Amino acid sequence: MQQGQRGFTLIEIAIVLVVIGLLLGGILKGQELITQGKIRGIEKELDGVSVAMLAYQDRYKALPGDDLNAKARWTDAENGDGDGEIDGAFNSATATDESRRLWHHLRRAGLIGGDTASPEQPVNPVGGRTGIQARLSDGTNTLIEGPVACTTNLPAKIANAIDAQQDDAKPDAGNVRGFGQSAANTPDFTTAVTAYADDGSKLYTLCKRV
Repeated sequence: MQQGQRGFTLIEIAIVLVVIGLLLGGILKGQELITQGKIRGIEKELDGVSVAMLAYQDRYKALPGDDLNAKARWTDAENGDGDGEIDGAFNSATATDESRRLWHHLRRAGLIGGDTASPEQPVNPVGGRTGIQARLSDGTNTLIEGPVACTTNLPAKIANAIDAQQDDAKPDAGNVRGFGQSAANTPDFTTAVTAYADDGSKLYTLCKRV
């Protein structure tokens, strides 16, 4: 006579559930560690840009990008106009903008890493761009007198954490400002954001004074 198959006992089911719980907990913990690493990487990049800007000014008595004598130092560099402001948007793709030449000057001076012949803005840990411009404005009012550094494509969780750690966690106030994006690397500076909406889809740009 053939015996029927034995079912799982409550103990076996409990063990399986515990194992699944441990695996899920480990995955979630790993994701949190990855997110925290990205937060620290972005903060380190912003702080590094500030240090590099100050070091360049201390060494050459000029703003990188705006430097009127850059070509005298490096033959492949282009001079700025020397008016004391960095012309062009932080995310500019125009080679003649000072906000692009700035990165070439900093790399030529050995103050940041990367290809010394390149004017490309650095890529942040979430695949966005980090750049610098003269000031932050909503089109009518100056929000932060510059220079300001902006970094793009930040998920709400990361933008909120950086704003909280470096300022007040309020995107529309303080020394760190947050803005929604109309497209990748393209912030909408004209529309105020009052909270970082963590809906899994919205991306933000953060800007702070250098």
